[in-house]
Amino acid sequence: MQTVGVVGAGQMGSGIAQVAAQAGLTVVLVDRSEDDAVRGQQRIKKHLDRQVQKGRLDSSDAQAIAGRVRASGTLEALSGADYVVEAAPEAHELKRSVFVELDGITPAHAVLATNTSSISITALAAATKRPGKVIGMHFMNPVPAMKLVEIIRGLQTSDETYAVTRALAERLGKDTVLAKEAPGFIVNRILIPMLNEAIFVLENGLASEQDIDAAMKLGTNQPMGPLALADLIGLDTVLAICECLHKELGDDKYRPAPLLRRYVAAGWLGRKAERGFYTYG
Repeated sequence: MQTVGVVGAGQMGSGIAQVAAQAGLTVVLVDRSEDDAVRGQQRIKKHLDRQVQKGRLDSSDAQAIAGRVRASGTLEALSGADYVVEAAPEAHELKRSVFVELDGITPAHAVLATNTSSISITALAAATKRPGKVIGMHFMNPVPAMKLVEIIRGLQTSDETYAVTRALAERLGKDTVLAKEAPGFIVNRILIPMLNEAIFVLENGLASEQDIDAAMKLGTNQPMGPLALADLIGLDTVLAICECLHKELGDDKYRPAPLLRRYVAAGWLGRKAERGFYTYG
């Protein structure tokens, strides 16, 4: 494996591109426009520069890592990729359309992975002519710091594709768990209802944002409170996963908090919008 493609240059996609480049792989980072892709490339450089300032990385190594990432505004740039990780927004039709295009562009040997938090791997695989080479590769946020990758096999995923994906994750310095295909997989099936319940607690006026987060940090030894974590993930992403869990599992315990819907409608999406349950920037 020489070249890895990453589709989506946002927070998750740029993080995936960074760890792939750190592992010595050539990376093609693609987004809807070249400007968006370049912004993702610049996000990687800024993160590497911070690591240099903290003494965790040599400046020459940082330059070499950044130099292995190429930005592009077209999926055709992935025509030579050996492995592609899709990290587009959490919308089924969008991801499906990306997979259909990738299937016609990438080499026949290329594995197509999705960084989805909740969408069916089997359904995405069925949209391609290589269903055995489609798999879920769910990174945690922020990607450079978090050790876990959830690997999710679709109904059609081959043993070879799973082995290649696990080997790639290990090359990127990650530990893996294997999850059966089900809404939310492992982490989000447990995590998202907790975040949603914290929003219900806030909406019901039981405590302030600060006290909710402090209570969970000090009372359960979590490094970050649930509202701050929701801001970090992105409230639109949290809402999308809540809606998927509610729709697919049919249980009202997954019903999104009305306050979450209102924040997303207002554009208060968390850190990326500089406003969520807290104000940033």
